[in-house]
Amino acid sequence: MPSRTAMNRAKADKRAGKSPGTQAGEFVREEIDHVREGKHGARSARQAIAIGLSKARRSGVDLPPPEKGKVSQETRRKAAHDLEKGHHMAPRQRVTAKRKSASTKALKREGHRAASPAALSAHSRSAARKRSPAQRSAAAKKAARTRRMHAH
Repeated sequence: MPSRTAMNRAKADKRAGKSPGTQAGEFVREEIDHVREGKHGARSARQAIAIGLSKARRSGVDLPPPEKGKVSQETRRKAAHDLEKGHHMAPRQRVTAKRKSASTKALKREGHRAASPAALSAHSRSAARKRSPAQRSAAAKKAARTRRMHAH
């Protein structure tokens, strides 16, 4: 269950008209913090991010599943299912205790280096390398534009 803080931050982002990706970022940040605090581990930075995105979708963030060809069919199906759950789930409907404890136990066996600054840096660099120069340039230009818009 995501913390109330993450939920409120995501809601504030939505009210501010920010993208679903930015709203989901609050859940990802929380997940990285959990790994750093030692609540549980993660096999990689990518896994920690995936857990955060899944929680975001289940909490009602309108984040669409990744496009076809980007990830496996199974991952897309899981993302679509999470999104569906987020739209139609009763607010307090919980996963069974047995399933919850099994997943937590599995994550506790993993290490905590996945959330280290070095691991996150390596992940963001490798993610950037997969994008074309045009995409990277467009992202930089958009960042510069929004920086100007939000300058105080």
